[in-house]
Amino acid sequence: MAGTTLRLPGWLPYANRVVRLLNRLGLRLGTIHVLTVPGRRSGVPRATPVSPLTVDGRRYLVAGLPEGDWARNVRAAGRGELAAGRRSAEVALVEVADAAERRSVMRAFPVEVPGGVPFFVKLGLVSKGDPDEFAAAADRVAVFEIRPSAS
Repeated sequence: MAGTTLRLPGWLPYANRVVRLLNRLGLRLGTIHVLTVPGRRSGVPRATPVSPLTVDGRRYLVAGLPEGDWARNVRAAGRGELAAGRRSAEVALVEVADAAERRSVMRAFPVEVPGGVPFFVKLGLVSKGDPDEFAAAADRVAVFEIRPSAS
């Protein structure tokens, strides 16, 4: 895996558009929410489907591509809007630096968000939905804690 650039599946941008549309119509799709964050350069709101998970009473988002646009936008803004159907909330997003906490979140991911497992397999981060395998991939992803907005 060293030196390999992780790439998004070609179908993902089209699927994301459909998910965003269904969300605007008020339809929920399992664990999927839509995260809207200001673009780091333009400030224009950028929306992407994500699947929050809860571990030990705290909520998180995992970016399989830690240098992907939405993760970089979150780092720059530190905040966003998280919507599920027609319900939305302003949130603060804090990157998790602690390796043990990232491993704990990743170990829970295949149980909490089973529909997200194929995405991580497709990226080559894991080969199956084993929690220990996900925990071992914790240093190759970005994990953000979702907190109530300070504003």
